Amino acid sequence: MSILPEERKNEILNKLKRAGKVTVTDLAKQFNISEETIRRDLTILEEKGSLKKVYGGAIATIFQFGEPPFSQRTTVNHTEKIKIGKKAAELISDGDVIVIDVGTTTVEFAHFIQNKKNITILTNSIPVSTVLTESLNQNKFTGEILLLGGQIDPKQQSVSGRLTEQMLNEFNIDKAFISAGGVSIQNGVSNYHLNESLVSRIMVDVSKQIILLADHSKLGVDTFCKICPLEKVDMIVCDQPFPDTWKNDLKIYETEWIEAL
Repeated sequence: MSILPEERKNEILNKLKRAGKVTVTDLAKQFNISEETIRRDLTILEEKGSLKKVYGGAIATIFQFGEPPFSQRTTVNHTEKIKIGKKAAELISDGDVIVIDVGTTTVEFAHFIQNKKNITILTNSIPVSTVLTESLNQNKFTGEILLLGGQIDPKQQSVSGRLTEQMLNEFNIDKAFISAGGVSIQNGVSNYHLNESLVSRIMVDVSKQIILLADHSKLGVDTFCKICPLEKVDMIVCDQPFPDTWKNDLKIYETEWIEAL
């Protein structure tokens, strides 16, 4: 049964309140209408200030300077995050020292760290450390895990602060696997939370290779705190192909784009 356009827009806003983000593809399937109609709905809602359009969908304006708690974000674009995590895990080599920051995508990534020998993993994510500890106990990989110390944010299940930053500066790291609230050509990699962003900045500074894990909903989005420009990112693992609108920009010319199929 079809619904009126205004009812459909209200449903879109309700979904945004629950998840913080929506995609054109999902909405078109949900309402059994064309993606073009959904795009028109999103444009109208953006003009009213009810949301912000991004690549492939929209985000709620209330989350432009903040995002839902970790537990609410775990189901958003979950299939895409699994694909990204699986692909990113292939980039780990035996003997690597890696650091993993906070986020729901990096948790999926942690699940796929298997069959690696003598790796050292640092993280400021409590869920990531839990997944890795279980895997290590099950002999899925060999090595050690270091949970960085500092102040715990119970909503985001992260550890940050000056102690976290000081600890990170003591290490030489091969690869940093970082997530983001947004990725744009102009402003690079950004996140919603100041303390987490400061930790991620140091991860970038102390690592030889920077690998960004980002699903399509993050593309073209600018969030509160800048982490690093795109020129510093060596690889981006995403669930969609390289955006056509970015192809002529020199800022991302040397960055390798890896599509997670």
